[in-house]
Order: sequence, then C-alpha cells, then structure tokens
Amino acid sequence: MNMAQLATHDPFITTRFDAALAWARKNSLFPLPFGTACCAIEFMGVVSSQFDISRFGAEIVRFSPRQSDLMIVSGTVVYKMVPILRRIYAQMAAPKWVISMGVCASSGGFYDDYCTLQGIDQVVPVDVYVPGCPPSPDLLLDGLLKLQKKIDEQRLLQKA
Repeated sequence: MNMAQLATHDPFITTRFDAALAWARKNSLFPLPFGTACCAIEFMGVVSSQFDISRFGAEIVRFSPRQSDLMIVSGTVVYKMVPILRRIYAQMAAPKWVISMGVCASSGGFYDDYCTLQGIDQVVPVDVYVPGCPPSPDLLLDGLLKLQKKIDEQRLLQKA
C-alpha cells in the first residue's frame, strides 16, 4: 500500500469514550428473568430461535443478579415476593434497568386483591412497560428496543 491508500483506509475509528461505553451497554444487555406466571412462558419464546433476542444484544440470560444489568419482571407479583424482588434488584450491579412485562407486573392486572402488588414500580424503578396479557414476544422485543433508545438518551442527557 502506498501513502495515499493508507490515508483513505485508516485502521482505527475515532470516537469518545462515553459514546463507546453507551454503545457497548445498549448492545450487551444481560437479562435476568423474574418470571412468576404466564408472561414467563412468552419470555421463553423471545429467547428461542424464531424471535432471537440475541439480535439485539441480550442473548446471554443470567440467573445471578450480580451478573445481570437488566431485570425482566414477567407475571404477577404478590406482597410476599416484594422482599425478594427488592433484594435481587439491590444485588444487581449499576447501571441497571428493569422491564415490566405484562399487565400483572405493570398494574396488578385483574388481581385487584389484598395479596397482589398493584405494579412493581411501587417497589423498584421501572424503565420500560410492556403491555399485554400475556404480551407477545414481538412486544417484548419492542420494549427492549425502547430500552436501548433510553440508554442512548441517558448518555446524551448526561453530556448536557
């Protein structure tokens, strides 16, 4: 190669550290499923080859909160589960995000009674709500894309 060819084909990319870090965070999410009901069955469809959550960088499902940065709460959460949910969220390393999957996790669903939590946002902060009873796998993938967009926007807001 001569010098003119080297000048047009630089072997490196210039960027800023925060942009590279945000890109890596949004494209390498490690989900922790907190499945309690029928929505957890739909989550299994998302990780299957037909819907392939790995296309969006969330392929490696972790079952340890210390190795996860995304908790997907899917299904009904009763008050006896609240201390467990809080503890698992507290054990996750920062930065961490939460997706509330399904109407039961988001608002209690049709379980309007004394033992059912009426939305996990009363216990842990929720970043994205996925509607449905149960939501289809493509709705969860849409929620994942919204979370990735939110991670990008957080980086831009921190710069301002």
